[in-house]
Amino acid sequence: MSLNCNELNLILSELDLQGSFIQEIVQPGFDTLAFRIIRHGELKNLLICTGASVCRMNFTSQKITKNTKPLRFHEFLRSRIQGMRINSCEQLGLDRIVKLDVSTWKEKLFIYIRLWSGAANVIVTDEEGTILDCMYRRPKKKEMSGEHFCPEGKVLSDEEKEELLKKFPPRDFSEIEGSYNEKVDAYYSEHASSLSRESLLLQAEKWYNVRHSKMEAALKRLLEKEKNFESSQKLRHTGDLILSFQQNISSDRTYLDCTDYESGEEVHILLDPKKSVQENASYYYEQYKKAQSGMEDLMHDINLAKKKLSQLEEMYQAMLAEKSVIKLEQLLRRDSTPKQKEEKAHPGLHYEVDGWTIIVGRTASENDDLLRHTVKGPDMWLHTRDYAGGYVFIKARKNKTVPLEILVLAGNLAVYHSKARQNGEADLYYTQVKYLRRAKNGPKGLVIPTQEKNLFIKLDQAKLRSLEE
Repeated sequence: MSLNCNELNLILSELDLQGSFIQEIVQPGFDTLAFRIIRHGELKNLLICTGASVCRMNFTSQKITKNTKPLRFHEFLRSRIQGMRINSCEQLGLDRIVKLDVSTWKEKLFIYIRLWSGAANVIVTDEEGTILDCMYRRPKKKEMSGEHFCPEGKVLSDEEKEELLKKFPPRDFSEIEGSYNEKVDAYYSEHASSLSRESLLLQAEKWYNVRHSKMEAALKRLLEKEKNFESSQKLRHTGDLILSFQQNISSDRTYLDCTDYESGEEVHILLDPKKSVQENASYYYEQYKKAQSGMEDLMHDINLAKKKLSQLEEMYQAMLAEKSVIKLEQLLRRDSTPKQKEEKAHPGLHYEVDGWTIIVGRTASENDDLLRHTVKGPDMWLHTRDYAGGYVFIKARKNKTVPLEILVLAGNLAVYHSKARQNGEADLYYTQVKYLRRAKNGPKGLVIPTQEKNLFIKLDQAKLRSLEE
């Protein structure tokens, strides 16, 4: 449970921050800040926590550890706020917003610490209220650099203060000795982990439910599609009936009425009068082959969907079993990061197969970027002959020759990501990157190979599907 307005008021009355200096700023985590405050020669740690259900601000006796990797907001505070004097500290009305004035003769700066559970933030503004930076950037709420933020506290009458005190009474913490600040510090030191874990588990449940419902719906659609494919046997049987009972075809060759020799039922088959008997039968046989081919892909997709559902369940159970709040938060953050925000080491597609790295550039820009910044001389380059398409690279390994299986797999990717995909086969160039030269005044990414060899590839869907698993 976060501090309420009256608890925050009690703590601020004990902190007495006016005239203190911020000697050092530490940000141990994404939701925690610590100001090392010095006043009258005494050094104290002011902890500011914005985590859901544990929002608070108090002096702490806990040891504050630095983050292994400096965080963005921490670096900003170090450059602009560290070393400043706290001229004043006030709670805006009885709201859970604390305003610190850290202005100097050179510039006016204010730190707003908003301790609303679920919408907490630490925002730094200038004299005009323009946001310089904040702990959490929220564009939809206009909480980001350049936006305006200048909350004003409502002046409360004594009656209104009494009403708020009755509505939100400070917790007693009678079992803990010391000042109210010391009681709060001791309480959260003991219970913060469990409180944070409960909040993270709620986030994990939401994360799981959203993904599970999407995956389940996708699997359901695939299973419905499977039922339609199961009727593909009827297509072949229809072709057999046309050839078996061609003598019963109507004089205008628009339909065939006959008795199904398997079921004994009377059937009515529509025909194309422009086609011969054999061509009409061939049409149904071709539809049957397409359905069978699609059935293989469909079964692969169904198995993959079931596997992903199983993996999701395992991940969720691992989160539920995780006791460490830090590890649970890391698991949740890693698995809830949108794909658009995931950092990529290089453009294009990336595959790891038996220790070999295969990279696919799908556009001229990706091809050019990979050639300039990612691949090196010994790496292998593949591209379709006489067809436009992406470049495929196999990263070289020291004292290792590229195995034929890896070369064929890369060749399949080159054909698949080219105009030759419709044909299902193509000849390829392949050579090392050091034997490529850029075409003079040519379009972006265009290269001319030397010492190239030829490789004929017929698309193998099974090999391509193996890359998805």
